[in-house]
Amino acid sequence: MSDARQLHFNAFLYSCGHHGAAWRHPSSQVERLCDIAYYEELAQTAERGCLDAVFFADGHSVRDPASGGMWFLEPLTALSAMARATERVGLVTTVSTTFYTPFHAARMLASLDHISGGRAGWNVVTSMFDAEARNHGLEAMPPHDERYSRAAEFVDVALALWDSWEPDALVLDREGIFADPAKVKPVEHRGKHFLVDGPLNVPHSPQGRPVLFQAGASDQGRDLAARCAEGIYAVAYDLTAAQSYYGDVKRRIRAAGRDADAVVVMPGLVTYVGSTGAEARRKKAELDALLPVEQSLAQLSMFVQQDCSAWELDAPVPALPPLSEFTGPQGRYDTILRIIDKDRPTVRSLLGTLAAGGGHCAMIGTPESIADEIEVWFRRGGADGFNLMPPLYPNGLADFVDEVIPVLQKRGLFRAEYETDTLRDHLRGRP
Repeated sequence: MSDARQLHFNAFLYSCGHHGAAWRHPSSQVERLCDIAYYEELAQTAERGCLDAVFFADGHSVRDPASGGMWFLEPLTALSAMARATERVGLVTTVSTTFYTPFHAARMLASLDHISGGRAGWNVVTSMFDAEARNHGLEAMPPHDERYSRAAEFVDVALALWDSWEPDALVLDREGIFADPAKVKPVEHRGKHFLVDGPLNVPHSPQGRPVLFQAGASDQGRDLAARCAEGIYAVAYDLTAAQSYYGDVKRRIRAAGRDADAVVVMPGLVTYVGSTGAEARRKKAELDALLPVEQSLAQLSMFVQQDCSAWELDAPVPALPPLSEFTGPQGRYDTILRIIDKDRPTVRSLLGTLAAGGGHCAMIGTPESIADEIEVWFRRGGADGFNLMPPLYPNGLADFVDEVIPVLQKRGLFRAEYETDTLRDHLRGRP
């Protein structure tokens, strides 16, 4: 691997943090979850660290109001405001291909790209839960293969809509024409899932099209990522799992006729940063102690799609079906199977591991030790960068930006300042 390569980081913004008890912590800002200034400040912290982007996932149902695991502001609306409070950091949002239409999504994302001056990104997902489907006129989620068939067509239509305006289509001649009709072309798509005439009613945006991210772990998800994604979010509990996923998706990208080095693979990363290892472990223990067992068991039940409420906490985790027999979201389930196989945890121990990030990699230690681990993953083919999942906001993000990022900068592994203006160029490392 070339020494010229540098890491990439997105900050995954979620509520008070990615630990299930984050909102209960005295330093959380739970009272501000509907205050756009809270999210603007998080984005400004990410920009202070020269991160590539901030990222919002999205959900379309309320699971347990008492638990605090809820979605608040609609992401595209929030990111449009955050674009005005920042200058360089990218702005990535999830948009579901199951619940939206290509025209609606393409219009909103192109608008965000204009508003932000070329910093918009789209995380392509098919969504997961029947409770979400029932908020969109469906009795249940469509079958897995059907969802991915729709997603593939959805992406193709969105790309065609973004390309329906040529970059120089706007003429703006006050005595002549507004736009050149020869450079604004219909899409005329007739497919299995969508009928779209086009063209889009938003002109060509600064990036032309938003940067596409994808997070699928199944074969269909990996194939979709290989075909169209510029950034891939991954779940990897340890380096071995990360290397396996990284190698597989890079092979699929090359098989799709694309440059694998141009697609950034970013596993989720939970970090507890302390001046000593003991301080970092104390930060984790503080949050773990605030997590109600019932809430943790409910989360585990959702991940494994069976009732875990009666499982004995200090006994080994009961046997679970193999991945080949599991019909739910496969990436997280595969990670849980890996944790069980590798660590042989008790139920209580598994709950603690899943409390922050749901099985993503966790690094606990000093800025130097965390930088060491990040560098190992980067140099040994496990990651091109990471999707940061601080267990507690805003402190966890500030700790990473102010303590870990400077170590990586000194090692030449991360930019010391922005040299580019658009999200796509941040990821490419050049304008």
